Amino acid sequence: MAATKRAWKLQEFVAHGSAVNCLALGYKSGRVMVTGGEDKKVNMWAVGKPNCIMSLSGHTSPVECVRFGNAEELVVAGSQSGSLKIWDLEAAKIVRTLTGHKSNIRSLDFHPYGEFVASGSMDTNIKLWDVRRKGCIFTYKGHTDGVNCIRFSPDGRWIASAGEDSSLKMWDLTAGKMIQEFKGHTGPVTGVEFHPNEFLLASGSADRTVKFWDLETFQLVSSTGAESGAIRCIFFHPDGKCLFGGSQDALRVFAWEPGRCLDAFSMGWGKVADISVASSQLIGASFSQTNVSVYIVDLNRAQMSGPGMVSQPVPSEPAKPPMSASGRRTFITERPPTSSTKKASEMKTEPEEEPSASNEPEDDSSNVAQIQNPEDYKEVFQGRTKIERTPPRKLEPFPAPPEDQSKAKPYKQPAREQKVKQEPVKPATIVPADRNKPADLNMAEFLPKRPDSAVSADPRRPPEVPEQSEDEVLSSVHKGHESMCAVLGNRHRNLEIVRALWTSGDIKTSVDSAVGMKDLSVMVDLLNVLILKHSLWTLDLCTVLLPQIHELMASKYESYCHTACNALKIVLRSFSSIIKTNVKAPPSGHGVDISREERYKKCKVCHGHLMAIRGLVEKKQSMAGKLGSTFRELQIMLNGLDD
Repeated sequence: MAATKRAWKLQEFVAHGSAVNCLALGYKSGRVMVTGGEDKKVNMWAVGKPNCIMSLSGHTSPVECVRFGNAEELVVAGSQSGSLKIWDLEAAKIVRTLTGHKSNIRSLDFHPYGEFVASGSMDTNIKLWDVRRKGCIFTYKGHTDGVNCIRFSPDGRWIASAGEDSSLKMWDLTAGKMIQEFKGHTGPVTGVEFHPNEFLLASGSADRTVKFWDLETFQLVSSTGAESGAIRCIFFHPDGKCLFGGSQDALRVFAWEPGRCLDAFSMGWGKVADISVASSQLIGASFSQTNVSVYIVDLNRAQMSGPGMVSQPVPSEPAKPPMSASGRRTFITERPPTSSTKKASEMKTEPEEEPSASNEPEDDSSNVAQIQNPEDYKEVFQGRTKIERTPPRKLEPFPAPPEDQSKAKPYKQPAREQKVKQEPVKPATIVPADRNKPADLNMAEFLPKRPDSAVSADPRRPPEVPEQSEDEVLSSVHKGHESMCAVLGNRHRNLEIVRALWTSGDIKTSVDSAVGMKDLSVMVDLLNVLILKHSLWTLDLCTVLLPQIHELMASKYESYCHTACNALKIVLRSFSSIIKTNVKAPPSGHGVDISREERYKKCKVCHGHLMAIRGLVEKKQSMAGKLGSTFRELQIMLNGLDD
């Protein structure tokens, strides 16, 4: 029998008419997927099939986050404007539209029992929504930057939140407050997951580490070493035996007592957005531009021998909580008959200043569920609530292709599914490692241009590249190398000057010197340092840096634009209210208040720069992709200066 792959690419397809912004897998079956895009649509898919089952429209801004309900009967989508829409997939209709966030939604989760949804936003807030009451029942405030990920605990009593501000927080729904902040990550926390049974929490970060936290002592259990890339998403095995972590280039299997990597798979899946487990296979999904790719990992061939996770029988003494094999407490997840009502009464609520949802019927003309594949829709989403007389059909694992890629055949659907025409996925080109020259490169393009005398008089005749000696080729390469060294050397000298002034304690002078150098690369390096230290920002610095931020945002280099946008967010979050208040209420002519006069002048200068930047942002907010999303978010923040 031919050897098969441990991990492979199952399919790749065009998911939206414009850039894909988010996706999520269904955790119950592992066979459904939802995507959201710049085209303001939410599309439903069956894993392994290339055709869209159903397309949901109604959002007025790009969709930034999506999430399935626990039974895969509902899906919630959050948009860039901060609104949420909840859809009933079996009925193919809108259930609720919820508004309240002031910026785009970054993370969503359904409560394990009651009809509640939690949302985390770039406005730094977490909101808990009651779907039946059609509104927000509590807002949790504490993060200083966007909320990247939120998860309910298995018993539904806690919410864990991971922030762009490198913090990890635990919120108690009954008390309505934060009960613990976990500190240890040095970069944005990108993912957080509760162990399915034990009082254990896992977090993944852009600092390339995964950390495990004990929820009885709120102490760090262990931390993995720094991996090769940022951790993009994490997921516990349904049995709790290990944790999977997805990064740009690989999938890793982690244990926590002690913290270590048990196995690793080279994936190359890029922006992996979600992972799930079904039929002894791990399913990972990623997106790039308009395309979505699905990857499979055979878990029967993965090393997952971590610590024992099987729960021990519950002791007869009621005073002792149930314990796992490792001695850690376990979540009590048995659902009593009145759990939904009980959970709702236990949650702390607060009155909303403004209604978060309309009590009027939904406008069906704007919220449309277009079923594009009736047969798959009926099979996947309908009939979930009916009592079946026969056991449900067991899902078969996807067949693994042979180890030799050249002999691999495209994945073939079962005979009953062949009514839908499917284009086989073209296997990726494998470049042998022992090649003698770079792949797909024309070496002649990197050689010096030929003199005109060498050009053929006959245009139909292919040009002849004159042979060059080794010394001539090295001389040509050396000239380019010398130019690059000169540029980098000049940049290094400028940074040394800025660093010397900075370490002397005069930050304002060091910033002024960097501005006077008129070197945008030096300014980018300086801003990247200031972005990590919010406490260093002052109105004085804003007056100097805002023109530089404006220039960087107009740059053709995407990295320059990202740095400028991150710096502008700090300015707006820290000083927009001060600037707006002072500009609208200038000092009166009665008496002399020098400090207020100076503050007013600085605020007026900053306001002028921000208005100029807003004009640029308005032009760039139509861009596609993450940068366009950032510009649209900044536009919302800049509009707050006029309130």
